[in-house]
Amino acid sequence: MARTKTPEPKPAACEVCKGTGEVSRTVQVGRKRRTVGKQTGFCLNCLGSGQAPE
Repeated sequence: MARTKTPEPKPAACEVCKGTGEVSRTVQVGRKRRTVGKQTGFCLNCLGSGQAPE
């Protein structure tokens, strides 16, 4: 009988974005810097891959 292959271990998830590759930032406008909402962008820690950098 053939041996079953063991699955490769999954890479660790990024701690900043929790593996999604995106982070939310608050958007502020005007001189008084009023908060008007949130905007998503890719994570600068893992560069959007979702995997923890080595």
